[in-house]
Amino acid sequence: METFSGTDISKTISSQDMAQTRRMVEATNVDLTGKREVSGDLGKDDFLKLLITQLSNQDPTNPMEDREFIAQMAQFSSLEQMTNLNSEFKAMSRMLGAGQAMNLLGKDVAVYDGDSRIEGSVTEVTTGSVPMVMVNDRYYSLEDVQSIRTPQQQLNQNVN
Repeated sequence: METFSGTDISKTISSQDMAQTRRMVEATNVDLTGKREVSGDLGKDDFLKLLITQLSNQDPTNPMEDREFIAQMAQFSSLEQMTNLNSEFKAMSRMLGAGQAMNLLGKDVAVYDGDSRIEGSVTEVTTGSVPMVMVNDRYYSLEDVQSIRTPQQQLNQNVN
């Protein structure tokens, strides 16, 4: 006899229904295997699938209460908004990185390439998901820039 949270399931669900439920769960698990990359994160699609599964398999004599359903829909809405915000933050981060790279044009920088330190003037910039700066005719990631200096020539012009 199986128990669930201290409740005897055999009093709540018939053995035929229990067997049918187990077959459905096993079939669903087999169906999902190989179709989806397993990840520790649940997305909004996963949440919606869980909600639909819960609604379609609820006990018709004891359906989910309105409060529970509204709470789950609010959670789904929050999850969707967080996903949208995350996408917008990624786009904004890319734009900020591109702007930061553009500001380095004409400046002297020190870039680390492994263990060696490369110094030179930024002559070109590429934008995209990983902004790059060209120093001494070679591209480096913006993240590799360790120090930035205004060129000596510009300093002399500002003093005069």
